[in-house]
Amino acid sequence: MFSAWKFVETVFAVLPLISAQVLVDLQVAQPPPVPSDAKTCTMKILEYSVCRRTFGNSYYDPEIVSYSPPTDCGTVGSWAAVTLSFTVTSNGTQYDRLGVFTFHNTEIWRTSTPEPTPDGIIWTYTKDVTRYIPLFAKPGTFLLELDNIVTSTLTGEYSTTLYATFYATSKNYPTAGQSNLIVPISTMSDTLANDASVPPAFSLNVTLPQNTVEIYAELYASGNGEEEFWYYNTANEYISDLPPGTTYGEGPFREVRLLVDGQLAGVAFPYAVIFTGGINPAVWQPITAYGAIDLPTYFLDLTPFAPVFADGLPHNVTIDVASAEADHAINPNWYVSGLLQVVTDPSGERTTGQMITYNAQPYATTQTYGNTDANDVNVTVNAQRQICIESMVVSGSGQSNHVIFEQNLDYTNTQYYLNDTYTQNVAQISSGSVKSTHNGVPVVIDNFEYPLFINVTYLDVTDTLITFFTSFDHSYNRQLSPAPFILASDTTERQLATGYFTISTVGNFGSGNNNNTFNYADSEHNTYSRVVDAAMNEIVYNQESGSLASSSSSVSWPVAPSSFSVPPARLPGGKRIGNGL
Repeated sequence: MFSAWKFVETVFAVLPLISAQVLVDLQVAQPPPVPSDAKTCTMKILEYSVCRRTFGNSYYDPEIVSYSPPTDCGTVGSWAAVTLSFTVTSNGTQYDRLGVFTFHNTEIWRTSTPEPTPDGIIWTYTKDVTRYIPLFAKPGTFLLELDNIVTSTLTGEYSTTLYATFYATSKNYPTAGQSNLIVPISTMSDTLANDASVPPAFSLNVTLPQNTVEIYAELYASGNGEEEFWYYNTANEYISDLPPGTTYGEGPFREVRLLVDGQLAGVAFPYAVIFTGGINPAVWQPITAYGAIDLPTYFLDLTPFAPVFADGLPHNVTIDVASAEADHAINPNWYVSGLLQVVTDPSGERTTGQMITYNAQPYATTQTYGNTDANDVNVTVNAQRQICIESMVVSGSGQSNHVIFEQNLDYTNTQYYLNDTYTQNVAQISSGSVKSTHNGVPVVIDNFEYPLFINVTYLDVTDTLITFFTSFDHSYNRQLSPAPFILASDTTERQLATGYFTISTVGNFGSGNNNNTFNYADSEHNTYSRVVDAAMNEIVYNQESGSLASSSSSVSWPVAPSSFSVPPARLPGGKRIGNGL
């Protein structure tokens, strides 16, 4: 058997050879496709730093600031693009933490922090928020909640700065397409982040203008706690075949559901985001898992429900997360929120129409099966989802819109618990096609495939240490057109990562490598490609190309910092030293 102490001794042996430098972290992504020669106006939204106070003991203590739109980049709201640039520094030892940006009670960015090193880390991420221009065009309250706890052993605090950059229109870059109104599906809190914890299901009464003619929903959703590694949770039928504490129950399948007045309007099969403290922290430095700093969101066309909302009365909108279990229950918890991009008719007259076809079962069709023997347990969960909703929407101007919204989604997850659970593998693929047409013209498209393959092999497990090997093969392949006024894109990302990690009573140490191949193209013919590899906390290869490559920052990549010490890895089932396998 592999000697855990030999691994720790090897790590200590190389530490004197490594110089102490601040580690530059990153998530692989395209630079925002913004005008290259437009007049820009940049304003500081918030600063949460040592000059004031950092995100230290910051649970339920967000930074809240007032915002007023700039007036020196053309008419307010007429901008060609808007971006947010978020820079964070930290040093010490700390878990990764979830961050939520809320603006006008609407979540506009969900992020998480890389785990710091004693010598320090820094990262900057720039996000395209052009689709939220209706929010940026009016004064309001901006809130960042980044819950953190500082103790004698968890010493890392987070200093943050957020800038917004506005791009003025020009002959070549007109005003960005946008909706008339953005309506939050949120807790509407003025003092905390506006995401809701489910279960139980989150519901809100929403009233839309009577002249609403198009509605596009965007959903935020991520697993937390016993749901962080939801893809490792085992079907209840087989949980008793595993040693206690191996994993959690309620199975691996999850679908995020959106309901209007109790009627299913659409679903999302979520992408599995792995946070930087997840399973093996050593492989996520300095390159995080895809989506860790900018979590993906999910888009649905609610236009078939426009005649329903057009009565001007409150309607109940619900977000929940369901499993493949008989009662569809999940563990605590998921954080969810959403928003509605609303298009209104200029006549101001009430929209009419009716729903013609409604074919949507409350829950997905699922199958669960498996086999067990003396040393192995294998469990497979499959799911399929078909939705078709068709409506005729008639505007106050007399224009008819024949709307068809369709979803065809598939899911499969097989878990292999081998060698008395010393080997724990997951093979999961979520895929599907989401399509909405208005009078035969596609307006929402979401073709996706999210393959995920993980191997965790435990090499040494005692009362004082756990040593294991991990490998990840994780992809994000998505052709996305969220709405007719939002840029369409085609993104492919594959991440291969391997490494070792030891959790011990004398410290936690690991090593890993992380290889990424990323490609992006959009409907405005912007392109970006990147191949970037890391090993032992150091960028060892980095090649960028495409029309957006020149706008990315030039970074001098340092060698690894002088310490590998990190908090204990978070493992499926909440595994810790002393609770065995």
